[in-house]
Amino acid sequence: MATSRGTRQARKRLIAAAGSALVAALLATPASASQPMQTGGLTSQPIGHYEFCKANPVECNIRLRDPGPEHMSGALWKEIVAVNVGVNAAVRPMNDIDIYGKDEVWAYPGEVGDCEDYVLEKRRDLMRQGLSLSNLLITVVRKPDGEGHAVLTVRTDKGDFVLDNLTDSVRLWDQTGYRFLKRQATNHTGRWVTIREAQPAAPLVGSVR
Repeated sequence: MATSRGTRQARKRLIAAAGSALVAALLATPASASQPMQTGGLTSQPIGHYEFCKANPVECNIRLRDPGPEHMSGALWKEIVAVNVGVNAAVRPMNDIDIYGKDEVWAYPGEVGDCEDYVLEKRRDLMRQGLSLSNLLITVVRKPDGEGHAVLTVRTDKGDFVLDNLTDSVRLWDQTGYRFLKRQATNHTGRWVTIREAQPAAPLVGSVR
């Protein structure tokens, strides 16, 4: 696999080369807004995140002061889109069985990764650009076909936006067609909360009780 530095350099080259009309359209600051997700109480932590936290305890024991959603601006929008497009282009999708020989391995990706790995990398990139971890939340959803999936939710004052490895478009959460189940808490990086709009469903990714 490529080194982290090599991957970041490759990503920068991909972003710099992305001068198409599609990317130009993606960079247009969103005019619409939506209501933020309504979250509930604490819930089970996905097993993959639990194992990730055992391997990276410092990352999962951060108590956060919630400063409120990020202020959406043209500059922030371009950062979010660039990170989504760049990571999607730099990482080749591959499932955990093929990479590690087992399911539910959450890790920072090199050249390959699955949905959770894309999320971790995008979260780290945006944190390095100054966004608060309280606004960069790993989120578990159900796709229309019923399959479990992970995305990154970015909380802003224009609504909660979703960064997804399945599309370069950054969309408001209620425009994705997904069913939102749970996400990281805004005040602690190792805790998870329910999303109130979601109805009870069978587990989509393994959880610890």
